Amino acid sequence: MAQNSLANLSFLFTLLLLSLSALTGESRPPFACDPSNGKTRKLPFCRVSLHIKDRVTDLIGRLTLQEKIRLLVNNAAPVERLGIKGYEWWSEALHGVSNVGPGTKFGGDFPGATSFPQVITTAASFNASLWEEIGRVVSDEARAMYNGGMAGLTYWSPNVNIFRDPRWGRGQETPGEDPVLAAKYAARYVRGLQGNTAENRLKVAACCKHYSAYDLDNWNGIDRFHFNARVSKQDLADTYDVPFKACVVEGKVASVMCSYNQVNGKPTCADHDRLRGTIRGQWHLNGYIVSDCDSVGVLYDNQHYTTTPEDAAAATIKAGLDLDCGPFLAIHTEAAIRTGKLSEADVNGALANTLSVQMRLGMFDGEPKRQPFGNLGPRDVCTPAHQQLALEAARQGIVLLQNRGGSLPLSTRRHRTVAVIGPNSDVTVTMIGNYAGVACGYTTPLQGISRYVRTIHQPGCGGVACRGNHQFGAAEATARQADATVLVVGLDQSIEAEARDRGGLLLPGQQQELVSRVAMASRGPTVLVVMSGGPIDLSFAKNDPKIAAILWVGYPGQAGGTAIADVLFGTTNPGGKLPMTWYPQDYVAKVPMTDMNMRADPSRGYPGRTYRFYKGSVVFPFGHGLSYTTFAHSLVHAPAAVSVPLANLNAFQNSTIFNNGVRITRTNCEKLNLGVHVDVKNTGDVDGTQTLLVFSTPPAGKWAPHKQLIGFEKVHVVTGAQQRVMIDIDVCKHLSVVDQFGIRRIPMGEHTFHVGDLKHSISLQAALEEIKS
Repeated sequence: MAQNSLANLSFLFTLLLLSLSALTGESRPPFACDPSNGKTRKLPFCRVSLHIKDRVTDLIGRLTLQEKIRLLVNNAAPVERLGIKGYEWWSEALHGVSNVGPGTKFGGDFPGATSFPQVITTAASFNASLWEEIGRVVSDEARAMYNGGMAGLTYWSPNVNIFRDPRWGRGQETPGEDPVLAAKYAARYVRGLQGNTAENRLKVAACCKHYSAYDLDNWNGIDRFHFNARVSKQDLADTYDVPFKACVVEGKVASVMCSYNQVNGKPTCADHDRLRGTIRGQWHLNGYIVSDCDSVGVLYDNQHYTTTPEDAAAATIKAGLDLDCGPFLAIHTEAAIRTGKLSEADVNGALANTLSVQMRLGMFDGEPKRQPFGNLGPRDVCTPAHQQLALEAARQGIVLLQNRGGSLPLSTRRHRTVAVIGPNSDVTVTMIGNYAGVACGYTTPLQGISRYVRTIHQPGCGGVACRGNHQFGAAEATARQADATVLVVGLDQSIEAEARDRGGLLLPGQQQELVSRVAMASRGPTVLVVMSGGPIDLSFAKNDPKIAAILWVGYPGQAGGTAIADVLFGTTNPGGKLPMTWYPQDYVAKVPMTDMNMRADPSRGYPGRTYRFYKGSVVFPFGHGLSYTTFAHSLVHAPAAVSVPLANLNAFQNSTIFNNGVRITRTNCEKLNLGVHVDVKNTGDVDGTQTLLVFSTPPAGKWAPHKQLIGFEKVHVVTGAQQRVMIDIDVCKHLSVVDQFGIRRIPMGEHTFHVGDLKHSISLQAALEEIKS
């Protein structure tokens, strides 16, 4: 009896230890440098006291050529004789820890992770501190899952490509069409993921992708594997490369991914000028460059860029590629070295970049539990605070597009029964978009609205394809019975996704007919809620007097239904702004997706792209978004004139300076930071958050764009109160333009600032004094 009791106690104690181990994330054994391994623990590459560069050099010197080559791919092989385990580099964390890619798995102690809104929705918040906080939470959960043996530490996120064309299926993954917005998002999200760790250390390693001019997946018979993006130096410098530069220079990202496509005839993963010259040379990347998956194979097999596979292996590694997502380099690198097309020193250089990142992550520091973040475990995933942040992000990303006569918010007293109709009215996984994981849980739009009032539900269509109208009658009958109708329509991953670009901008199938018929039948006000990543031509709804209000919610994440209901009933006052232009359907007839030019060309009927260069009619403009209250703006302080000092005034004629502008490399940019102070007053009846967007228009003449975003701030103002907002403006970054040769210049003359309904002019003039170059 006593022995059985002791055995039971021992068993319970073992269970308790296992349970505590899971809670504290102690289940993962050391990746390398196990303190219990007497053969390796004293080797120089295991000494935490040494500089990482010296540790990496020591480790590379101990590897055989075959071992080195097996480390050049995402599923890196173990080096058992040195006590190093195998590692899967490919994990994703676009808006939460994702199970896309083999590096992350859900199950056991980690059944799910917090699924934040899709990036395009979060970008609509224009809230940089929110982006960084989301990154911090995602990396907490990623570290916890790594400690539990369910994830890696290298995350190939974020996607910071410009949302150039409204049909692009992956536009949902991006921060939108504006380079300043995308650059700010890139830097802040990366900082959140990687953490503010000391001594060049990383919490997780982020990756900015896909470099560059990558924004066509599969359109009209042309796919990303064969597409050659012909891009001017001007467009590369002032649009496509801007977020990547910010990612590396400001965000200090640990990795950049090169894309499938070619740019001006060269595969990006084999472009020495772009990889070694720009990313590592000019921007000083401290990290590694990885291929998009199978890109090296694609440039050989699909694009026929090289004659032999050995040539492809040599070309990419010499160009600056450090890691291949795919098997190509593991198969062909040795032959490239044997035939003299590549040297072992080239391979050593690539490994130095990847191994340095692993060491910065602490993977060669022994016991994970003794490292920073080693205490994170299952209890740190899907916490109430994390899920609350997902809800808050969804609320902030919702955009009120139209609100006739103040129809919203709905009233729980007047609208006691609400008809909830539409193919996206009761969805779950649709709300998290693509590159998502397993959510902690879902609140659908129907569930969210049901928490406020009695609901009657009809889907109206059997999915967003909406191929038939046989359910329309039931939907109309439901709308006739209710005090208000909420129609939740839009898209999902069957319409827009990776490898799936849209053919047009209209609602799929017969959704438009559903909306119009239900609105006509509705006894009370009809509210249209649109769930999508890309823009949709809603002209019919915008012009329909029976549709009282329109909301765009993007893909709002796991808490989307709660956020939608909170906005509908006024618990949340919407403050989101569109991060992309919503064009009419006829726009796409004029613009092939393959045309990479940003600027309009009237001679060939080309209208240009994004709000910066397109002057035609729109359904809803970039930056559009209404509130339940009203705001007034007043300019408190902004300079009227700014002197731009020149490095060598004698080298210029005044007429040249005026006509061509001043190269930013020939002035002192550190002295050219301005502050614009604006008072924002809430003149309405409810508290609200104002998203303040500041645009600038360059001097009249040849300068383009028409206007460009130069700064933004979000400020909460209670009714009747006033808040002062300061926008920092970097003249070299924000008031410059790029000439046809890709050179960034500051135009002299009158620049016009637009802040809400305010305009203010600032005159830039070349200074008479000289400064040292």
